[in-house]
Amino acid sequence: MQALEVAVSSFSQFGLKDELLRAINEIGYETPSPIQLKTIPLLLDNRDVLGQAQTGTGKTAAFALPILSKLDPKLREVQSLILTPTRELAIQVAEAFHTYAKFLTGVRVVPIYGGQPIHQQIKHLQKGVQIVVGTPGRIIDHLQRGSLDLKALKTMVLDEADEMLRMGFLDDVEWILSHTPAEHQTALFSATMPREIKRISERHLKNSVNVEIERKTLTVPNIKQFYINVIESQKPDVLTRILETELNLDEAVLIFDRTKIGCAELTEKLQARGYAAEAMHGDLSQTQRENLIRRLRNGQVE
Repeated sequence: MQALEVAVSSFSQFGLKDELLRAINEIGYETPSPIQLKTIPLLLDNRDVLGQAQTGTGKTAAFALPILSKLDPKLREVQSLILTPTRELAIQVAEAFHTYAKFLTGVRVVPIYGGQPIHQQIKHLQKGVQIVVGTPGRIIDHLQRGSLDLKALKTMVLDEADEMLRMGFLDDVEWILSHTPAEHQTALFSATMPREIKRISERHLKNSVNVEIERKTLTVPNIKQFYINVIESQKPDVLTRILETELNLDEAVLIFDRTKIGCAELTEKLQARGYAAEAMHGDLSQTQRENLIRRLRNGQVE
Protein backbone atom coordinates (compact mmCIF):
# COMPACT_ATOMS: atom_id res chain seq x y z
CA MET A 1 0.00 0.00 0.00
CA GLN A 2 1.37 3.37 -0.99
CA ALA A 3 0.74 6.94 0.13
CA LEU A 4 0.71 9.70 -2.45
CA GLU A 5 0.56 13.47 -2.48
CA VAL A 6 -0.86 15.21 -5.56
CA ALA A 7 -0.11 18.85 -6.39
CA VAL A 8 -3.43 20.10 -7.82
CA SER A 9 -5.23 23.26 -6.78
CA SER A 10 -8.35 23.44 -8.97
CA PHE A 11 -10.91 21.08 -10.53
CA SER A 12 -9.86 22.17 -14.04
CA GLN A 13 -6.42 20.63 -13.47
CA PHE A 14 -7.78 17.11 -12.99
CA GLY A 15 -8.58 16.57 -16.66
CA LEU A 16 -12.28 15.96 -16.01
CA LYS A 17 -14.82 16.19 -18.83
CA ASP A 18 -15.92 19.72 -19.68
CA GLU A 19 -19.53 18.82 -18.86
CA LEU A 20 -18.49 17.89 -15.32
CA LEU A 21 -16.55 21.12 -14.88
CA ARG A 22 -19.63 23.02 -16.00
CA ALA A 23 -21.75 21.23 -13.38
CA ILE A 24 -19.13 21.83 -10.70
CA ASN A 25 -19.09 25.52 -11.53
CA GLU A 26 -22.90 25.72 -11.40
CA ILE A 27 -22.95 24.00 -8.01
CA GLY A 28 -20.47 26.56 -6.73
CA TYR A 29 -17.48 24.32 -5.99
CA GLU A 30 -14.32 26.40 -6.15
CA THR A 31 -11.40 24.61 -4.56
CA PRO A 32 -11.15 20.81 -4.19
CA SER A 33 -11.22 19.52 -0.63
CA PRO A 34 -8.23 17.52 0.71
CA ILE A 35 -9.88 14.16 -0.01
CA GLN A 36 -10.76 15.30 -3.54
CA LEU A 37 -7.26 16.61 -4.19
CA LYS A 38 -5.74 13.28 -3.30
CA THR A 39 -8.37 10.87 -4.61
CA ILE A 40 -9.62 12.18 -7.96
CA PRO A 41 -6.25 11.88 -9.82
CA LEU A 42 -5.76 8.35 -8.48
CA LEU A 43 -9.18 7.10 -9.55
CA LEU A 44 -8.76 8.75 -12.96
CA ASP A 45 -5.49 6.81 -13.23
CA ASN A 46 -7.34 3.55 -12.42
CA ARG A 47 -5.58 3.06 -9.09
CA ASP A 48 -7.19 1.27 -6.16
CA VAL A 49 -7.70 3.62 -3.22
CA LEU A 50 -8.06 3.15 0.54
CA GLY A 51 -9.38 6.47 1.79
CA GLN A 52 -10.02 7.76 5.27
CA ALA A 53 -12.62 10.50 5.16
CA GLN A 54 -15.65 11.47 7.20
CA THR A 55 -19.07 12.58 6.04
CA GLY A 56 -19.09 16.18 4.86
CA THR A 57 -15.53 16.24 3.51
CA GLY A 58 -16.50 16.03 -0.17
CA LYS A 59 -15.95 12.29 -0.33
CA THR A 60 -18.85 11.59 -2.71
CA ALA A 61 -17.53 13.99 -5.33
CA ALA A 62 -14.07 12.48 -4.84
CA PHE A 63 -15.24 9.18 -6.34
CA ALA A 64 -18.29 10.29 -8.38
CA LEU A 65 -16.45 12.78 -10.59
CA PRO A 66 -13.76 10.35 -11.84
CA ILE A 67 -16.36 7.60 -12.29
CA LEU A 68 -18.46 9.90 -14.47
CA SER A 69 -15.42 11.16 -16.36
CA LYS A 70 -14.41 7.59 -17.32
CA LEU A 71 -17.94 6.36 -18.00
CA ASP A 72 -18.88 5.12 -21.48
CA PRO A 73 -22.44 6.44 -21.99
CA LYS A 74 -22.90 4.29 -25.09
CA LEU A 75 -22.39 1.10 -23.08
CA ARG A 76 -25.72 0.28 -21.41
CA GLU A 77 -24.24 -2.04 -18.79
CA VAL A 78 -23.29 -1.56 -15.15
CA GLN A 79 -19.84 0.02 -15.13
CA SER A 80 -19.78 1.23 -11.51
CA LEU A 81 -21.21 -0.20 -8.30
CA ILE A 82 -21.29 1.85 -5.08
CA LEU A 83 -22.15 0.05 -1.85
CA THR A 84 -23.60 2.09 1.02
CA PRO A 85 -24.69 1.02 4.52
CA THR A 86 -28.14 2.65 4.42
CA ARG A 87 -30.97 3.34 2.01
CA GLU A 88 -30.85 7.05 2.82
CA LEU A 89 -27.18 7.25 1.87
CA ALA A 90 -27.82 5.27 -1.33
CA ILE A 91 -30.46 7.80 -2.36
CA GLN A 92 -28.20 10.71 -1.43
CA VAL A 93 -25.23 9.37 -3.40
CA ALA A 94 -27.42 8.61 -6.45
CA GLU A 95 -28.77 12.17 -6.33
CA ALA A 96 -25.21 13.50 -6.20
CA PHE A 97 -24.36 11.52 -9.33
CA HIS A 98 -27.39 13.00 -11.08
CA THR A 99 -26.30 16.50 -10.06
CA TYR A 100 -22.75 16.08 -11.34
CA ALA A 101 -23.98 14.41 -14.55
CA LYS A 102 -26.46 17.20 -15.34
CA PHE A 103 -24.75 18.18 -18.59
CA LEU A 104 -23.72 14.67 -19.63
CA THR A 105 -25.94 12.71 -22.03
CA GLY A 106 -26.86 9.04 -21.80
CA VAL A 107 -25.87 8.56 -18.15
CA ARG A 108 -28.23 6.38 -16.12
CA VAL A 109 -27.96 6.00 -12.34
CA VAL A 110 -30.25 3.92 -10.15
CA PRO A 111 -30.37 3.51 -6.34
CA ILE A 112 -31.21 -0.03 -5.17
CA TYR A 113 -32.20 -0.78 -1.58
CA GLY A 114 -34.60 -2.77 0.57
CA GLY A 115 -38.05 -1.45 1.32
CA GLN A 116 -38.68 -0.68 -2.35
CA PRO A 117 -40.49 -3.10 -4.71
CA ILE A 118 -37.82 -5.30 -6.24
CA HIS A 119 -39.70 -5.69 -9.52
CA GLN A 120 -39.61 -1.93 -9.97
CA GLN A 121 -35.84 -2.04 -9.54
CA ILE A 122 -35.57 -4.90 -12.04
CA LYS A 123 -37.39 -2.79 -14.63
CA HIS A 124 -34.89 0.03 -14.13
CA LEU A 125 -31.96 -2.38 -14.47
CA GLN A 126 -33.40 -3.89 -17.64
CA LYS A 127 -33.48 -0.46 -19.27
CA GLY A 128 -29.69 -0.37 -19.09
CA VAL A 129 -27.97 1.59 -16.31
CA GLN A 130 -24.28 2.35 -15.95
CA ILE A 131 -24.12 3.23 -12.25
CA VAL A 132 -25.80 1.33 -9.43
CA VAL A 133 -25.81 2.64 -5.87
CA GLY A 134 -27.17 0.22 -3.30
CA THR A 135 -27.18 -1.51 0.05
CA PRO A 136 -25.45 -4.90 0.39
CA GLY A 137 -28.53 -7.05 1.04
CA ARG A 138 -30.51 -5.83 -1.95
CA ILE A 139 -27.44 -5.96 -4.23
CA ILE A 140 -26.96 -9.62 -3.30
CA ASP A 141 -30.63 -10.27 -4.00
CA HIS A 142 -30.31 -8.90 -7.54
CA LEU A 143 -27.04 -10.74 -8.19
CA GLN A 144 -28.62 -14.03 -7.12
CA ARG A 145 -31.70 -13.38 -9.27
CA GLY A 146 -29.53 -12.53 -12.24
CA SER A 147 -31.15 -9.10 -12.60
CA LEU A 148 -27.83 -7.39 -11.87
CA ASP A 149 -24.91 -8.26 -14.14
CA LEU A 150 -21.42 -7.03 -13.24
CA LYS A 151 -19.47 -8.43 -16.20
CA ALA A 152 -18.75 -4.88 -17.47
CA LEU A 153 -17.84 -3.51 -14.02
CA LYS A 154 -14.98 -1.00 -14.09
CA THR A 155 -15.11 0.59 -10.64
CA MET A 156 -16.49 -0.52 -7.27
CA VAL A 157 -16.75 1.80 -4.27
CA LEU A 158 -17.32 0.81 -0.65
CA ASP A 159 -18.69 3.96 1.01
CA GLU A 160 -18.65 4.31 4.82
CA ALA A 161 -17.16 0.85 5.24
CA ASP A 162 -16.91 1.18 9.02
CA GLU A 163 -20.67 1.78 9.16
CA MET A 164 -21.21 -1.40 7.16
CA LEU A 165 -19.05 -3.18 9.72
CA ARG A 166 -21.03 -1.69 12.60
CA MET A 167 -24.32 -2.76 11.00
CA GLY A 168 -23.13 -6.33 10.42
CA PHE A 169 -22.83 -6.18 6.63
CA LEU A 170 -19.21 -7.25 6.19
CA ASP A 171 -20.06 -10.85 5.24
CA ASP A 172 -22.41 -9.48 2.57
CA VAL A 173 -19.70 -7.12 1.34
CA GLU A 174 -17.21 -9.99 1.13
CA TRP A 175 -19.75 -12.06 -0.85
CA ILE A 176 -20.32 -9.23 -3.31
CA LEU A 177 -16.59 -8.62 -3.75
CA SER A 178 -16.08 -12.33 -4.46
CA HIS A 179 -18.69 -12.13 -7.25
CA THR A 180 -17.15 -9.21 -9.14
CA PRO A 181 -14.83 -9.50 -12.16
CA ALA A 182 -11.17 -10.04 -11.35
CA GLU A 183 -10.13 -6.93 -13.25
CA HIS A 184 -11.76 -3.82 -11.85
CA GLN A 185 -10.86 -0.79 -9.77
CA THR A 186 -11.83 -0.71 -6.09
CA ALA A 187 -12.07 2.28 -3.75
CA LEU A 188 -12.83 1.86 -0.06
CA PHE A 189 -13.73 4.84 2.12
CA SER A 190 -14.08 4.79 5.88
CA ALA A 191 -14.07 7.39 8.64
CA THR A 192 -12.11 4.96 10.83
CA MET A 193 -9.90 2.01 9.99
CA PRO A 194 -10.70 -0.90 12.31
CA ARG A 195 -8.87 -4.18 11.84
CA GLU A 196 -11.70 -5.81 9.87
CA ILE A 197 -11.75 -3.00 7.30
CA LYS A 198 -7.99 -3.22 6.83
CA ARG A 199 -8.31 -6.97 6.23
CA ILE A 200 -10.87 -6.40 3.49
CA SER A 201 -8.60 -3.85 1.84
CA GLU A 202 -5.66 -6.27 1.99
CA ARG A 203 -7.72 -9.05 0.38
CA HIS A 204 -9.51 -7.09 -2.32
CA LEU A 205 -7.50 -3.94 -3.17
CA LYS A 206 -4.55 -4.29 -5.52
CA ASN A 207 -1.48 -2.10 -5.02
CA SER A 208 -3.76 0.42 -3.37
CA VAL A 209 -2.82 3.97 -2.53
CA ASN A 210 -3.55 5.06 1.02
CA VAL A 211 -5.31 8.43 1.08
CA GLU A 212 -5.41 9.61 4.67
CA ILE A 213 -6.51 13.07 5.66
CA GLU A 214 -4.45 14.37 8.55
CA ARG A 215 -6.18 13.90 11.88
CA LYS A 216 -6.44 17.64 12.43
CA THR A 217 -8.46 18.02 9.22
CA LEU A 218 -10.79 15.05 9.67
CA THR A 219 -13.44 17.31 11.12
CA VAL A 220 -15.33 19.43 8.61
CA PRO A 221 -13.86 22.98 8.49
CA ASN A 222 -17.15 24.67 7.54
CA ILE A 223 -19.07 23.18 10.46
CA LYS A 224 -19.03 24.94 13.83
CA GLN A 225 -18.66 22.34 16.56
CA PHE A 226 -19.19 22.81 20.28
CA TYR A 227 -20.75 20.99 23.20
CA ILE A 228 -22.68 22.13 26.25
CA ASN A 229 -22.89 20.24 29.54
CA VAL A 230 -26.48 20.30 30.76
CA ILE A 231 -28.76 18.08 32.81
CA GLU A 232 -31.46 16.17 30.96
CA SER A 233 -34.35 18.40 32.00
CA GLN A 234 -32.57 21.51 30.66
CA LYS A 235 -31.95 20.17 27.17
CA PRO A 236 -35.14 21.53 25.52
CA ASP A 237 -34.49 25.03 26.88
CA VAL A 238 -30.84 25.00 25.81
CA LEU A 239 -31.73 23.64 22.38
CA THR A 240 -34.34 26.36 21.93
CA ARG A 241 -31.75 29.00 22.82
CA ILE A 242 -29.36 27.55 20.21
CA LEU A 243 -32.07 27.54 17.57
CA GLU A 244 -32.89 31.17 18.35
CA THR A 245 -29.38 32.58 18.58
CA GLU A 246 -26.99 30.39 16.56
CA LEU A 247 -28.91 29.16 13.54
CA ASN A 248 -30.68 30.52 10.48
CA LEU A 249 -34.17 29.05 10.74
CA ASP A 250 -34.91 29.86 7.11
CA GLU A 251 -32.88 26.73 6.39
CA ALA A 252 -33.35 23.10 7.41
CA VAL A 253 -31.95 21.94 10.73
CA LEU A 254 -31.17 18.33 11.69
CA ILE A 255 -31.26 17.33 15.36
CA PHE A 256 -30.11 13.86 16.40
CA ASP A 257 -31.37 11.97 19.44
CA ARG A 258 -30.01 8.72 20.83
CA THR A 259 -33.35 6.86 20.95
CA LYS A 260 -36.60 6.69 19.00
CA ILE A 261 -38.60 7.61 22.10
CA GLY A 262 -36.36 10.58 22.79
CA CYS A 263 -36.67 11.64 19.16
CA ALA A 264 -40.48 11.59 19.33
CA GLU A 265 -40.60 13.41 22.67
CA LEU A 266 -38.20 16.12 21.54
CA THR A 267 -40.23 16.64 18.37
CA GLU A 268 -43.39 17.16 20.43
CA LYS A 269 -41.62 19.68 22.68
CA LEU A 270 -40.33 21.65 19.69
CA GLN A 271 -43.77 21.65 18.10
CA ALA A 272 -45.27 22.92 21.36
CA ARG A 273 -42.80 25.82 21.22
CA GLY A 274 -43.92 26.76 17.72
CA TYR A 275 -41.26 25.06 15.62
CA ALA A 276 -42.08 23.16 12.42
CA ALA A 277 -40.58 19.84 13.45
CA GLU A 278 -41.05 16.21 12.49
CA ALA A 279 -39.46 12.99 13.76
CA MET A 280 -37.66 10.44 11.58
CA HIS A 281 -36.67 7.08 13.06
CA GLY A 282 -36.74 3.36 12.41
CA ASP A 283 -40.44 2.94 13.14
CA LEU A 284 -41.33 4.92 10.02
CA SER A 285 -41.71 3.05 6.75
CA GLN A 286 -39.20 3.65 3.97
CA THR A 287 -41.83 5.58 2.02
CA GLN A 288 -42.56 7.80 5.02
CA ARG A 289 -38.86 8.54 5.50
CA GLU A 290 -38.34 9.36 1.83
CA ASN A 291 -41.37 11.67 1.85
CA LEU A 292 -40.08 13.41 4.98
CA ILE A 293 -36.62 13.94 3.49
CA ARG A 294 -38.17 15.36 0.33
CA ARG A 295 -40.40 17.73 2.31
CA LEU A 296 -37.44 18.82 4.43
CA ARG A 297 -35.43 19.69 1.31
CA ASN A 298 -38.38 21.56 -0.17
CA GLY A 299 -39.08 23.51 3.01
CA GLN A 300 -42.46 21.84 3.47
CA VAL A 301 -42.08 20.50 7.04
CA GLU A 302 -45.01 21.69 9.13
